[in-house]
Amino acid sequence: MSIVNNIKSILAEIPEGVVLVAVSKTKPKEALLEAYEAGQRVFGENKVQEMVGKWELLPKDIEWHMIGHLQRNKVKYMAEFVSLIHGVDSLKLLIEIDKQAQKYGRVIPCLLQMHIAEEDTKFGLDEQELNELIASDEFQTMENIKVVGLMGMATFTSDEVQIRKEFAHLKSIFENLKQKLPGISILSMGMSGDYQLAIEEGSTMVRIGSSIFGSRNYS
Repeated sequence: MSIVNNIKSILAEIPEGVVLVAVSKTKPKEALLEAYEAGQRVFGENKVQEMVGKWELLPKDIEWHMIGHLQRNKVKYMAEFVSLIHGVDSLKLLIEIDKQAQKYGRVIPCLLQMHIAEEDTKFGLDEQELNELIASDEFQTMENIKVVGLMGMATFTSDEVQIRKEFAHLKSIFENLKQKLPGISILSMGMSGDYQLAIEEGSTMVRIGSSIFGSRNYS
């Protein structure tokens, strides 16, 4: 299957209102251009330098999403253009994004990353940390970031019951957060292996890489 056909078949099966983020990390710009020609405009990268390099070379109507774990010292390189940061897992990181966005006169949309998996390797906030973050004085005064929703990753397992449970848990956190932040609208959950389950559990944004571009190239 070609990249174009892969994108068309995924778009045909995901409901209207669910945004497809094409996860293009490690892929050459030619592969991204193929997806672009198929109408895809939202791409997700997990390394800032790689994303900056692609941003410089590719069409300017692309929305670049930072989906990987983000170090504070890297924010400055993408503050000029990034469309959405998925993995915000601390107040310190949010403060840095706010500071760098201010330099460009921008408001950068962010998703707070929640830890929902039964794995130690995944980053993210727990519910208490989430509530403390949004109640903090610093959060109330930041003018150059906008929290627009939540992101989370389920445990890497073939157990669909567990995956559903974790996605349902994130959806309930999202609904509770809406009481405090009525403006949130994005629930980013689901990847190539589990995006159908994520959509059934309420996801509004799926991050799909290998089902579009084939297996990753780490060479």
